Amino acid sequence: MRRWVLSILILIALAAGAFFALAPGLIEKDLNKIDGKPLPAVSARAQALHKTLTIVDLHSDSLLWGRSFLDRADRGHMDLPRLEDGHVALQILASTTKSPKGQNYDANSGDTDNITSLVIAQLQPVRTWNSLLERSLWHAEKLHRAVAASSGKLRAVTTPENIDALLASRRGKMPPVGAMLSIEGLHGLEGKLANLDKLYAAGFRMAGLTHFFDNDLAGSMHGLKKGGLTPIGRQVVEAMEAKGMIVDIAHCSNACVADILKLARRPVVSSHGGVQATCKVNRNLSDEQIRGVAATGGLIGIGYWDAAVCDTSPASIAKAMKHVRDLVGIQHVALGSDYDGATTVRFDTSKLVQVTQALIDAGFSDDEIRAAMGGNAIRVLKAGLVPLTPPPSTKATP
Repeated sequence: MRRWVLSILILIALAAGAFFALAPGLIEKDLNKIDGKPLPAVSARAQALHKTLTIVDLHSDSLLWGRSFLDRADRGHMDLPRLEDGHVALQILASTTKSPKGQNYDANSGDTDNITSLVIAQLQPVRTWNSLLERSLWHAEKLHRAVAASSGKLRAVTTPENIDALLASRRGKMPPVGAMLSIEGLHGLEGKLANLDKLYAAGFRMAGLTHFFDNDLAGSMHGLKKGGLTPIGRQVVEAMEAKGMIVDIAHCSNACVADILKLARRPVVSSHGGVQATCKVNRNLSDEQIRGVAATGGLIGIGYWDAAVCDTSPASIAKAMKHVRDLVGIQHVALGSDYDGATTVRFDTSKLVQVTQALIDAGFSDDEIRAAMGGNAIRVLKAGLVPLTPPPSTKATP
């Protein structure tokens, strides 16, 4: 009898071990895909130009997944070796902490969460199992560990001086890649404005107020009520701008976007998405919203997946970028891939020269390509990371 019980326990242990070892990777392979459709040929001109660009991507969810960021993976869209292959100078890495079951673009409740099961399956620290704040702090810890283990190949960016040092180092023989932390939805504040200080101290320098559901700060474009900023939401925006954290309107409801644009004293960004003019999906920006972002001096980051540009082709990405350029000027165009964000794309970050080629084919000049691929982002990030004086206190819980 004891042997039978022992055998059952061994089988359970082996099954559990196999689950924790294999399930997270299988989930990621299923969610972060490359569609395998043909890619256009890349010209010698595009190859040469691409090598001279300072490339910045405003949004990737790679920290969500349980794999080493320093090693080349056989799944997903991004890791350090592939960033190096794509000649990326600075990658903004988002912390995604909650995602509703049955997630869709139209209407979601915040009552359920898919990410909790992923957190447990990946054997993340127990403190992250029931705390959205701790999930973001864990993502920051993952990045800082990767930076420390990278032998200088990966650098954390939190200040304008960090950006200058990164760009200076990239003129050498072994150009490092910079990484800056962002947050996809500030529900991780867990209702406490003071937690913004903890996120800032951990290195976060950009954040969107909402993700796929309404929260206590604002309405989501994909929520149930889709309202504007709440009183604490307004406090958070003001505190972010004062601290030198860039406000991201991605996923915000129309009312939320309007409220932020009225309140903003500094450039705001739409880190990842598309434009209604080329892809009529509710999360994409209207021309009025594009003009509003531009009026703050901000950026429109164009994504690479089908709901952002209604296709996955490089030409569709360039088409959306061209619309922004023609509407408000090249200085407001940026990249916002949404790599590793449960998206299907045509190419991973190692093949970013495809965007350079598509912009050439769309008639962009070399200077316009330099601006859109990263020059604009460098300008806005350097300006936005400077704290205002004096910052408002965030020590008290409202």
